[in-house]
Amino acid sequence: MTSAVLFRTTPRILLGNGSIEQIGTETKQLKGKRVYIVTDPGIVQSGILEKVTGPLKSSRISFGIFDKVESDPRIEIVDLALAQLKDGRYDSVIGLGGGSSLDIAKLVSVMAKNPGKISDYFGIDVVPNPGLPLILIPTTAGTGSEVTPIAILSDEAEHLKKGVVSGYLFPKVALLDPLLTVGLPPAVTASTGMDALIHAIEAYTSINANDLTDHFAFKAIQLIYGNIRTAYARGEDVMARFNMLEGSLIAGFAFANAGVTAVHAFAYPLGGEFHVPHGLANAMMLPHVLRFNMLGNMTKFAAISKAFGLPVENLAQRQVAEAAISAVEELMRDVNIPLHLREMKIPQEAIPRMAEGAMKGTRLLANNPRKMTLRDAEEIYRKAW
Repeated sequence: MTSAVLFRTTPRILLGNGSIEQIGTETKQLKGKRVYIVTDPGIVQSGILEKVTGPLKSSRISFGIFDKVESDPRIEIVDLALAQLKDGRYDSVIGLGGGSSLDIAKLVSVMAKNPGKISDYFGIDVVPNPGLPLILIPTTAGTGSEVTPIAILSDEAEHLKKGVVSGYLFPKVALLDPLLTVGLPPAVTASTGMDALIHAIEAYTSINANDLTDHFAFKAIQLIYGNIRTAYARGEDVMARFNMLEGSLIAGFAFANAGVTAVHAFAYPLGGEFHVPHGLANAMMLPHVLRFNMLGNMTKFAAISKAFGLPVENLAQRQVAEAAISAVEELMRDVNIPLHLREMKIPQEAIPRMAEGAMKGTRLLANNPRKMTLRDAEEIYRKAW
C-alpha cells in the first residue's frame, strides 16, 4: 500500500447466533417507533419474518410490512414499496431477506428523503440526501449487501441491470444471525454461496485492491471455499452456516471498497434478458472470465489456490493459477451448478448482444485485471456456452 486509500463499511455490525433477538434494541437506538419492513413472500412463508416482528412487538415498536420483493427486482418494485411507505408515515426501514430485499430496502430508505424517480440516481454518488435510518438483516450468505453502498435493479426495457452507488446506501446497522440461514434449500445455498465467493475473488483480483481489501478477500475465500460444500450437503450444520455468513460479510467489506470485475459485467445480461438468478449467472461465468483474466495478475491468481488450500507445492506459478480455476469448476459440479449457458437454454445467437451488454458495464470493467474488447467478450461467452 503506497498511497492513501478510503475504506468504508456499515458503522454497526452484529454477528452471532441468536442476534436477531436484538432487533428491538437496535431499532430503539435509532429512535425508530414506526418501522417499515421490506421482505419477500418466501421469508413470510418460512416463518423468518416472525423472528423479527416478535422482538419488535416485545419492544412495543409498531411496524408495517412490504412483502412483494421479487428476485432480481424490477424498477417498479421500488415505486410500489415507496408508495406504501409514504402512506404509512414510517420513520425507519428494516430490510430482511436475500440481496434483492436488502437492495429494495436501501433504495426505499433513500427515496423517502430524496425527490424524483429512482432512475434519476443510477450511477455513482448521485443521491443528494441521506435516507431514513436503515437496518439490514441478510437471510442468505451471498450478496454482502448489508455492508455495501450499492443496490441493483433490473431495467426490463433495456434488458440490463442498473445500479445506484452511494454512501447513503450503507445501513446504520447490519444484523447477521447465522441461524436464519439454516433452512436455506441446497440450491439457494449453492448459488448465493458462489456469489459470495465471486465477490471475494473479484475484490482480490481487482486493480483497485489494497492491503486492507486483500486481507478481507483472502479470508473470505478461505471461509467460503472451506464451508460451502458442507452447508450445501448438510444445511443444519450451524458452524458451516456461521462461517459462510461471516465469509459473505467480509467479502462484502472487500468488494465494497475494491469493486467487482468482469464476472458481474457478464452476468448482468443473463439476468436482464433471460432472468437467470444473479448468483447462478455469476457462477456460470466465473471460470471462463477467470481464464481470460489470469494473465493480468498471475501472482494473485496463484494465491487463490493457496486460499483454497490446494496441494500446489513445487508447481510453476501458471500451474498454480490454473489449479484454482479447475478447483472452481470442481466446486460447481459438487454443488450442482451448470458450467455452460446452454444448460440454461441460453440461445447461442444471443452471444453478440450479450457481449455488447457486458461491455456497457464500464464501472465493473474499469476494475478488471485485464483489458477487454468486444471481441474478447464474445469469445468468453462462446466458451461459456
